[in-house]
Amino acid sequence: MAKRVLVVEDNELNLKLFCDLLRAHQFEVEPVRDGREAVTRARDFDPQLVVMDIQMPHVTGLEIIQHMKLDTRLRHIPIMAVTAYAGRDDEERIRTAGANAYVSKPISLVRFMEEVRALMPAESAAPPAPAPVAAVEAPTEGTEEAPQPKGPGLLL
Repeated sequence: MAKRVLVVEDNELNLKLFCDLLRAHQFEVEPVRDGREAVTRARDFDPQLVVMDIQMPHVTGLEIIQHMKLDTRLRHIPIMAVTAYAGRDDEERIRTAGANAYVSKPISLVRFMEEVRALMPAESAAPPAPAPVAAVEAPTEGTEEAPQPKGPGLLL
């Protein structure tokens, strides 16, 4: 399943940066420049994550988050707020509105991707690297125990 992210950002440079960064990490991205279109586009695109600017013209990110959390089709989608607001009260207000994560501008690209990965549902995340295979002892005749690894390797 594709890892789908809706990016709601009115600043063209930030929108391009976020979308390019996500695409470089194998995410399918749907950019939204006008917050008034965000809820409709989220319903159509069915993302696993929404990256939401807070300070936008016409409608704020807080208002969009609140609308999404009231929508039965969208309320389960995690939202990462991205904003220039950096005060403690701002973060609390944004999280109270329903954001699952908060990243303040200027953006650290490493932190941005860490937050994205942390919020992506497990089934849509990239599969983990395979663990080293350990030698397995066969069970003694007459026992019903499963084989156990020998030495370092797989932990069950």
